[in-house]
Amino acid sequence: MSNFQKQVGEHVPVANQISNTGNAPAFFSCWDIHSYYGESYIVQGVSFDVREGEIIALLGRNGAGKTSTLRSIARASNPEVKHGEIWLDHQPVHKMKSYQAAQHGVALVQEDRCIIAGLTVEENLKLAQIEEPIGWSLERIYEHFPKLGERRNQMGVTLSGGEQQMLAVARALARDIKLLLLDEPYEGLAPVIVHEIERILDSIKKLGITTIIVEQNAIAALRLADRAIILDMGHVVFDGLAQEVLDDEELRQQYLAI
Repeated sequence: MSNFQKQVGEHVPVANQISNTGNAPAFFSCWDIHSYYGESYIVQGVSFDVREGEIIALLGRNGAGKTSTLRSIARASNPEVKHGEIWLDHQPVHKMKSYQAAQHGVALVQEDRCIIAGLTVEENLKLAQIEEPIGWSLERIYEHFPKLGERRNQMGVTLSGGEQQMLAVARALARDIKLLLLDEPYEGLAPVIVHEIERILDSIKKLGITTIIVEQNAIAALRLADRAIILDMGHVVFDGLAQEVLDDEELRQQYLAI
């Protein structure tokens, strides 16, 4: 094992986990997650903790298991989690259905954004809110996403790619979320739009929203993140400060090809 590689070792479920920075338990924890698509063994014993308000960049090459890990956390029907524990704010997410995990505050913004056809921007947001005062008010959303305010009466599916990404993130915030999962938020966007999405995510970071971001644009994700977790072939091979990855060319080349 190279000198930069950090092994997780034995991991204690969050119910018993004590922070190495104090006495508070982890806000979110994966413990020995094993997930499958049919017979395909994708996530092979992933374990990590997240403190409340942290931003985690979940990185790795294509096929490393990043999106599958996010979907496992969100309790999506695929992949199937066959072993392990997932805890959020002292609650066992691994025992929940996807809708129950969402009710408990897990919000997954998928790569395809899932904007609802036939609804305007504002109707997409109102549908996510369900009822007041859960999550953010429309006024607060438009304050942080002014372009959405300008297009509130426009059909959501007619927005540009960058604006649809803003709507997908804003729709997640419209609920009372505790954990924001972002899958490839910069995918397919022009550099100028990426900078706008970065600005929005930075504002979310300053609000203290706990976030895990999967992104092929690893440098952009690392600039935003507090910590980085690198996956390789379904395993965690690095868990440390984001700046360590930015500073370690050998690590980046071996696991991220950058």
